[in-house]
Amino acid sequence: MSASTKYEMTASDKRFIGWHMLFAIAALSIGSLFGPLQTFEHAGWDIYAQPWFQALFKSYYQGLTLHGVLNALIWTTFFITGFTTFTVIYGLKRRLRYPIVNHVGWWMMVVGLVTAAIPLLLDWATVLYTFYAPMKAHWLFYVGLTLVVVGSWIEGYGFYLTYYAWRKENPGVRTPLMSFMGVLNMVMWQIATIGIAVEILFFLLPWALGLTKGVDPLLTRTLFWWTGHPLVYFWLLPAYLSWYTMLPKQVGGKLFSDSLARLAFWLFLVLSVPLGFHHQFVDPGVPQGWKMVHAFLTFSVFLPSMFTLFTVTASLEIGGRARGGKGWLGWIWKLPWGDPSVAAQLLAGILFMFGGIGGLINASYNINLVVHNTAWVPGHFHLTVSSAATLSFMGISFWLVPYITGKKLWKPKLALVQVWLWFIGMVIFSNAMHVIGLLGAPRRTPLGLAPYIPEEWSGHLLRIGIGGGILFISVYLYIIIMAVTALSKKVPADEQVEPPVAESLHDPQQTPAWLDRWAIWLVIALALLAIAYGPQIVDQLMHMGATSPGFKVW
Repeated sequence: MSASTKYEMTASDKRFIGWHMLFAIAALSIGSLFGPLQTFEHAGWDIYAQPWFQALFKSYYQGLTLHGVLNALIWTTFFITGFTTFTVIYGLKRRLRYPIVNHVGWWMMVVGLVTAAIPLLLDWATVLYTFYAPMKAHWLFYVGLTLVVVGSWIEGYGFYLTYYAWRKENPGVRTPLMSFMGVLNMVMWQIATIGIAVEILFFLLPWALGLTKGVDPLLTRTLFWWTGHPLVYFWLLPAYLSWYTMLPKQVGGKLFSDSLARLAFWLFLVLSVPLGFHHQFVDPGVPQGWKMVHAFLTFSVFLPSMFTLFTVTASLEIGGRARGGKGWLGWIWKLPWGDPSVAAQLLAGILFMFGGIGGLINASYNINLVVHNTAWVPGHFHLTVSSAATLSFMGISFWLVPYITGKKLWKPKLALVQVWLWFIGMVIFSNAMHVIGLLGAPRRTPLGLAPYIPEEWSGHLLRIGIGGGILFISVYLYIIIMAVTALSKKVPADEQVEPPVAESLHDPQQTPAWLDRWAIWLVIALALLAIAYGPQIVDQLMHMGATSPGFKVW
C-alpha cells in the first residue's frame, strides 16, 4: 500500500519520449487546421473556395483526408508510443532492455510519416483516413502507413523485451499497473493491426503498384474494420491508464481496486478486436448471423467500460472526500478543478460518457440503419478520439512535457481556459452533428456545396461552425502552451515536476496471480478472434472477386 519509490529517468530516455511528443503535436498542429475549416464550410463560411487556399490545397476532401490521417492516426500513434515508453520505463523502474529496438521502430514511424505525407500533400491520396477501396491512392501512401504501423510494432517489441527482463528479475511480483496497462495496449494494437497489415500488403499495395488489376471492396473493408474499431481502444486505453494510475494521485486519492482495473484491461484485450462487422451492417456480403455475433460482442465490450466508470469514479470520490467533500455529490466540487491536467481528464470523462452511449446506439442494428453514414457518426467519434483520448492526452502532457524537459508549464491558468474551451466547443459541435445526423445530413460531404439544404438544418449547421471555431482557438492555445513550455528556461531541480503515481487502496501484491498472467488471456483473445472472423474471412477469400478497378474521384 505504500507509495512507489521515485525513479529518475535518464536524460536520453526523456529526450526519446520528447521526440515522440514533438512529432505528435506537430501532426496535431497541421491536422487541426482542416477540421475547423470543414465546420466553417458547413456553416456557410467556405474558406476552401478562396483562391489563396486552393493555391495550397485542392479540395475539401484533401483537407478532410489530412485532418483524419494526421489527427486520428499520426497524433495518436506518436503520442501513445511515447507515453507508453514513459509508463514502461517509469513503472518498471528500469531502462529499455534494448533501446536500439525502440529507436529503429521510432525511425521507421518517422520515415513512414514522411512517405505518406508526400502523396497526401500532392493530392495523390485523397481517399480519407478510412481509404476504402475501390478509391485508389498512390502507392507511397500505402507504404507510408505500413511503415508507421510496423514501426509501432517494433517499439512494442522493445517494450515486451523490457518487460520480460523485469519479470525474470522480479518473479512473483505483480507487474506495476501502469506498465501492465501500457504493454497490454500494445499487445491489443498488434493483434488489431493484423487486419490492416494484410489489407495493405496483400491487396491494396499490389493493386496500387499495378501488379494486380482489381480489388475486392468487401474483403478489404472487412480487413479494414478488423483494425478500424479496435483503433478506438488503442486511443482510449492510454487515457484509461492515466485515469486509473495517475489521476487518483492528482486529486489526492487512491486507486479503488487494482484487481478490477486489471480485469477491465484483460476484457478490453479479449473483446475489443472481434466486433468490426457492426461497421458493416449495410454491407450485403456479410451474412446477418455474423452481424448479430459482432453486435453482441460490441455490447459485451461495454462491460469493461462500466468497470472503468465505477473504479475511476470511486477513486475520485476517495480523493474528493479526503479534501473535505461531504454528501452524495459534494465530493465532486472538492476535486482540484483548478489544475488544468485534472480538469482536462475529468471533462474528457464527462464527454466520453455520452460517446459511450452513442456507441451502443451505433451497435444496435435497427438504429444503426438510421444513423449510418450520417453526420451522427463523426459527431460520435469526436466524443471518443477528440475528447476521451485527445483531451486526456492534453491533460497528461501538462505534466509529462514539464517532466521530460525540466521546464515549468507555461501559464497554467491559460491551460485551464484552453481545456474548458475544448469542452464547450466540443459540446456545441458534437451535439449539432448528432442532431443534424438524425435529420439526415450525410457525412463526408461539403454541405455548403449542396444545391438544396433543408431549412431545419440551418441553425444546427451554424452551431457546427461556432463549435468548430471554439475548438480551433482551443487546440492552437494548447500548441502554443506546449511550445513555450518546451522553449522556456529550466526550473531548479527542487521545483521540477514529479510524475503522479497513485497508490492502490489495497496492496497490489494481494491482486490474484491469474490477473497478472498473460498466456490464458492471449489464448482466449486469439480464439475469440478466430471464431468471430475466421469463417467469414475464409468464405470471402474463397469467393473473392478482385475485379474492381481503381477510381480517382477527387
